[in-house]
Amino acid sequence: MADTIDVIAFPGGFNLPIWAAIDKGYFAARDLDVRLHYTGSSVEQVTALVSGKCQIGLTGFDNIVAYQEGQGEVQLDRAPDLFAFMGSDSAFLSLVATADIASYADLKGRKIAVDAMTTGFAFVLREMLERNGVATSDVNFERAGGVVERFQGLKEGRFAATLVLTPFELMAEAAGCRVLQSAATLIPHYQGVVGCAGRAWASAHRSELERFIAGYLEALRWLFSAGGMQDAHGLLQSRLPQMPPALIPVTCRKLLAAEGGFEPSAKLDPLGMDMVLTLRSKFALPPKQLGDHGKFIDESYYLNAARA
Repeated sequence: MADTIDVIAFPGGFNLPIWAAIDKGYFAARDLDVRLHYTGSSVEQVTALVSGKCQIGLTGFDNIVAYQEGQGEVQLDRAPDLFAFMGSDSAFLSLVATADIASYADLKGRKIAVDAMTTGFAFVLREMLERNGVATSDVNFERAGGVVERFQGLKEGRFAATLVLTPFELMAEAAGCRVLQSAATLIPHYQGVVGCAGRAWASAHRSELERFIAGYLEALRWLFSAGGMQDAHGLLQSRLPQMPPALIPVTCRKLLAAEGGFEPSAKLDPLGMDMVLTLRSKFALPPKQLGDHGKFIDESYYLNAARA
């Protein structure tokens, strides 16, 4: 009988590897029944992980740091023991705005949507604004949920801008919105999505976690293989039916790009993790100077799975 693992992630094309692992049978071949659940907010996601409702999360590295350091959006009913066990990407982040916003300066006095002010990618957004001459006090931040909710709100004109992940910047552009800037042009190293779990669960279920990682790695190898790109088109279309068909090829090219795409080996990026800590040290409250990314990770599971 297969071992069940409940995984919680935000919706979006950045789930391509786990979709592939499920649909191609890479998890099933390792006696795993992986059930993927979508979340609308980092608060809901972390709560599900800490409560044990879900065992693995695909989330921003910053979310792990936030809750482990007591800087999360909400107080949890128990102490978290979350850690990152593998990497995925540098977040595929872009700042998108309504058509009337031609530059960063036009954002002054306007409303910008975020998932949560203290976790996720809000600090990347604030850094982008600051480097382009827009102070935090110049704009009005509004909590508006996950990327799907924020994308919808942007199209409806409920706020002027928001930070989204691929492929939502492409979908926003197709809907008449404007892409102001890719975060990677300002912050080339940033650890975006990671695989995470609770230390107690991982220690008690080492075999399941290592089999999960092995299945995920096989999916990445398939995606980056000679025929993977074309097959990925159909996978993306079936999982994101709301995406205009014309955007499928460009989305796949971006996700699978040699530079800026998924990390083919799913390794964590030390420089990227350091940048997460730098931004959190700069913007988070209560203030903390964070300098050791090693306390938030355990790569032993990944290393065992990669050798298998």
